[in-house]
Amino acid sequence: MNVKSVEKQEKCTVELVIEVGQEEFEAAVEQVYKKKRGGISVPGFRKGKAPRKIIESMYGTGIFYEDAVNEVYPKAYSEAVEQENLDVVAWPKIEIQDVGKEGLTFKATVTTRPTATLGEYKGLSAPKNAAEVTAEDIENELKPFISRATRMVTVEREAQNGDTVVIDFEGFKDGEPFEGGKAEGHSLELGSGSFVPGFEEQLVGTKAGDEKALDITFPEEYHEGLAGAAVVFQVKVHEVKEKQLPTVDDEFAKDVSEFETLEEFKNDLAAKLKERRESQAQHEFEHALMEQVMDNMQVDIPDPMVEYRADNLVDNMARRITSQGIPFEQYLAMTGTDMNAMRLQAAEAATAQIRRELALDAVAAAENIQVSDEELEAEYQRMSEEYSVSLEEVKKGVPEKDVRVELASQKAEKLIYESGKVGEAPVKEEAPAEAEEKPKRARKKAEDEAADGEEKPKKTTRKRTVKKTEDEAGEAKTEE
Repeated sequence: MNVKSVEKQEKCTVELVIEVGQEEFEAAVEQVYKKKRGGISVPGFRKGKAPRKIIESMYGTGIFYEDAVNEVYPKAYSEAVEQENLDVVAWPKIEIQDVGKEGLTFKATVTTRPTATLGEYKGLSAPKNAAEVTAEDIENELKPFISRATRMVTVEREAQNGDTVVIDFEGFKDGEPFEGGKAEGHSLELGSGSFVPGFEEQLVGTKAGDEKALDITFPEEYHEGLAGAAVVFQVKVHEVKEKQLPTVDDEFAKDVSEFETLEEFKNDLAAKLKERRESQAQHEFEHALMEQVMDNMQVDIPDPMVEYRADNLVDNMARRITSQGIPFEQYLAMTGTDMNAMRLQAAEAATAQIRRELALDAVAAAENIQVSDEELEAEYQRMSEEYSVSLEEVKKGVPEKDVRVELASQKAEKLIYESGKVGEAPVKEEAPAEAEEKPKRARKKAEDEAADGEEKPKKTTRKRTVKKTEDEAGEAKTEE
């Protein structure tokens, strides 16, 4: 492999002209010939026994070139990217310039990672909510425990809202029963709104043994066949049950928790709630600081970078959904969306991810943040333990460069947060018109095409160099 030329262009684009020598390309052609000859029929020769020169004389000297190109160019491309130390962030565009007995020459147009120009990133201020817990909050925290300890008790009285009635029912339209309108022994909580309007209300006041005809008109937005229809439900009430709430005292606390007294239980609930609110307040504070860092920086994100990341998000989601036994097309139909909408959402999420990464990269560079070998080894060890994979396998699967970059980003993030101050957020100036277009380029691309990573261990999630080539999305075409 030889890199014939490197030409940097605008918008983080680099054109590489790459040569694969005669000897290497000839070896690839010979390899393809050996793979393909078994499927080529030549008069006078047994299948698979025809010499290469005979086949080439019959079908043309370039019969094996296309497959040979696809054999050699991915490796040549990857070696060229590594040799030129390019941080590629999107699929390359491959154009075959020359192919023949002298070898292969192709042009790879690649998109490289942009560099952000930072504004202010230290000593920023943002509001932070106080993590207060009131007596009412604690009572609300108790409610799930009370609900789980509540019993349903049969009563010999008329049903009230909040009671549960056990009923048989059957619905009739124009005197004929309709599909889905019948059930036996069904438990229905009155006032829950789980049945068609008017049904539960007419059962208030009934008691065990009652039979009643309910006149119901289905809503106009109901499903086809019953929308707006007047029907009659014949209902028989078998049982009326009321909720019997527990007495909330020390005995209750012993039954539902590890505490001996209700006061201790409430104190624990209050402490846990305060901890959650403090965590949420800190998260919102840090998010506000990071948003300011990104708002203060200047960077032009290349469209192919967004498109590549968005494609990965959609592919990852499709794999997760499919792994649950649901075809992705069915999932889209169930959620009332389509690939166009999915790509638009993915493009926005991808843009947000990329902006954050570039901001942290820039801070790490500005602060000359370094990652020690000890920190690197500790992170590998953490991943090994978390995913129950040997240390050797983790090191083999996750490049050292990726881990170092991610750890440096974490340090940059910590610097931003620790230097931040609680106070008023700065007033945002009116964004220029071009800033309002921020994700529009990515959106437009998605609309034109159609018209949520690969997944990695936590905390080490970014792929710094895209070395995959177009053979994964469609093989390059050779020129004869």
